Amino acid sequence: MDAERFARDVIAIGALLVFLSAALRTWGAAYLRTEIVHDTAQHSDALVADGPFRYTRNPLYLANLPMAAGIGVLASRWGFFFLVLANWIFVYRLILREEEALRQSQGESYRAYCETVPRFWPSLRPRVSPGNRRPQWGQALGGESFVWVFGLAELLVAITLRPLAALIAFPLGFLAHFVITRRIQKARTSSW
Repeated sequence: MDAERFARDVIAIGALLVFLSAALRTWGAAYLRTEIVHDTAQHSDALVADGPFRYTRNPLYLANLPMAAGIGVLASRWGFFFLVLANWIFVYRLILREEEALRQSQGESYRAYCETVPRFWPSLRPRVSPGNRRPQWGQALGGESFVWVFGLAELLVAITLRPLAALIAFPLGFLAHFVITRRIQKARTSSW
């Protein structure tokens, strides 16, 4: 019984980490926009310094680390360390590549932003004044729904201790995410 309780608690903590990641990613996507977040092309035509981007330059990438740790509790010990380390390396390489593109396209304004706002670990208070962007929560929730769904699937595992619950919930949630993001992208392209 103690082993079951321990397993439930560890998996529930993992689900909580995924939910915290989902919240931070949703906050960032509300300002950056889902079609930018989920585009495979790199975007450096504008500098976003609103919402979580006032505390850290990379809130979406920051959110990937607790998400990897939250998902990692479902893996072996070595699997956990591999997921977190591989995610850290992947994210850091993306940050360096994107920073170079932003330096080239934004010039002095990006250099000033870099001097004020931390690259990764957030400050406890906003480092820049808010801009004029307004969050668009609906498209952000839709765009980040896959993270929320993964948190729900992991929470189901914590409650039931049956991985089958997640294996059923996650594909259905991912399908819903796919449909939602396609509609968001179509709505954006038709309004341009």
